[in-house]
Amino acid sequence: MIKHNLIPLEKYFTCFYYTANKNFYVKINYASIKKIIFFFKMHTNLLYAQLIDLSFIDHFERKFRFEIFYNLLSIKYNSRLILSSALEEQNIISSVSNIYFNANWYEREAWDMFGIYFNMHPDLRRILTDYGFKGHPLRKDFPMTGYIEVRYDAFVKRVVYEELSLAQEYRIFTLDNGWGNFNSQLV
Repeated sequence: MIKHNLIPLEKYFTCFYYTANKNFYVKINYASIKKIIFFFKMHTNLLYAQLIDLSFIDHFERKFRFEIFYNLLSIKYNSRLILSSALEEQNIISSVSNIYFNANWYEREAWDMFGIYFNMHPDLRRILTDYGFKGHPLRKDFPMTGYIEVRYDAFVKRVVYEELSLAQEYRIFTLDNGWGNFNSQLV
């Protein structure tokens, strides 16, 4: 366990290990994400100056439904750090966009796709879906067919919104080889 006088880190970490590919993996409580990320960025023996990626997993059946991963890079020490935290559906995470500027985009994407709210985010709005879109498409409880379809109708000369319908009548699934008896022709 890492020990330092500035922050007693043991109370924030729930799991800490060194992976086989020489990276660090740290599992922390969601309430302390901002403190820990600031510490790992500013400490002179760590200097994780870049946020490479921010990703999420939806574990639909678990109590802590979402899992967040911060992938950090220290160029000076040639080291990667993966910070992980488990979240319940209603948990609010502190935004780290004032520590890593590129987190702004990642957090907006997480809000749009998963519905995870980031406290103190400067511009938390939809980024990939329409502003009137209902729901969050990467959640496992989101319907597979969606809700509405947006298309341009040439007859009425405008964009129309319709209930989504997926036509399956033209999809014919057979296990026949499209090449016919290709192997028998080789003889």
